[in-house]
Amino acid sequence: MNVTPNTPNSGEGISAPPPHEAYANAPELRREIHQVLALGAERDGRQARPVTGPPVDPTVAERTWRLRRAALMDRMALDDPGPGPVAAAAETAEQLVLLDRSHPDLVAGSHHPDALTPNRRLYVRQEYAAWTAAGRPGT
Repeated sequence: MNVTPNTPNSGEGISAPPPHEAYANAPELRREIHQVLALGAERDGRQARPVTGPPVDPTVAERTWRLRRAALMDRMALDDPGPGPVAAAAETAEQLVLLDRSHPDLVAGSHHPDALTPNRRLYVRQEYAAWTAAGRPGT
């Protein structure tokens, strides 16, 4: 099947996992929404981080929040491919890419963030799958 690189579910010559593989171990959407909101509240100082486990590096915590938020928006856009959800997924994916350009040591997948253009959502899937495989560091 020949699919254009702009299609959110594929990329020619790119080994990013398809959504069903990338998000196979993702929490149910409602639970993930609550968890991402809680991470955002911790990030913004509206909620204290639970004091369990070792301290988390602030850059790793920021990346974890951006990655999970981008993956959540991607999953929501897959369920409802309207212009609003697709735009939100693209925007949050771009925010992850911008952070990863500044911190290439945090990239876990095989492709650099700029390798998966023009569809940044492929990058999110790659990174979410790699993050899950690594045991979800930074949470």
